[in-house]
Amino acid sequence: MNIWETMKSNKLATIGGLWIALWIVIAVAGPLFRPDPTPNANNQHLEYSLLQPGTEVQIDGTAFTYHLGSDRYGRDFLSRLMAGSAISLSVAGIAVAISLIIGLFLGAWAGFKGGRVDVVVSWFLQVVWTVPTLLMVLAITLAFGKGFWQVFVAIGLTMWVEVARIVRGQFMSLRELEYVQAAQALGLSDFRIMFRHMLPNALGPIIVVAAANFAAAILIEAGLSFLGVGARIPVPSWGNIVKEHYHLLTTDLAWLAVFPGALIASLVLAFTWVGDGFRNAFDLNS
Repeated sequence: MNIWETMKSNKLATIGGLWIALWIVIAVAGPLFRPDPTPNANNQHLEYSLLQPGTEVQIDGTAFTYHLGSDRYGRDFLSRLMAGSAISLSVAGIAVAISLIIGLFLGAWAGFKGGRVDVVVSWFLQVVWTVPTLLMVLAITLAFGKGFWQVFVAIGLTMWVEVARIVRGQFMSLRELEYVQAAQALGLSDFRIMFRHMLPNALGPIIVVAAANFAAAILIEAGLSFLGVGARIPVPSWGNIVKEHYHLLTTDLAWLAVFPGALIASLVLAFTWVGDGFRNAFDLNS
């Protein structure tokens, strides 16, 4: 049984993968699916603020249904949630890409070269590892200013350590194998040996840690937006949507904070299930 067949037989991993795929489609397709196709789903109708889900109104002579109600500015809440998915997934995707680029390079270099290179890189990893993730993200964000691209960079620069540690360990094992020694005897460059011949044999653990980093990045982005240093209003993010409405948790309007929080939790859980599925699949097929 190959890896993909093993993944398909894992029900939780399949459910998680389908849920992630659904939100990727919603994030990419954007206005094509949203009831409010305006940029950032920011079409305001103050006279229709805080409506209950399913309320039908007339807007410019056209019937409109607030399927999940409206927020305090009369914006369609379902459209805001759908638009917010683009922020959460894009930040997570780019941050994980940054972490993979840095982590793969440093981890592969340390694991393959060993010696002083490994000592220096390992020391640097330990230093970065001791700093709390959220504290480092806040420091980077405040140092470079508040903005959208700063969030990408800040989260990516705090997530590469785990990637580097995994890659380093894999490459330390792989460099002792005969095909690596044969490639060195043939005079192939270190770069070609590391990334063309060794990297494909270390992909399993890397994919697992990347899935875990996706989940962590979504949580960190939501936390930053909640604190006001991530995506800023009126750009919708699940984190700042929670911030706008968390004071309503004890009222009849609690769904305005519960729904985005539930979506954050569901995507984190989905990536966790997918990561566990990949780990089990690689273990069974190794």
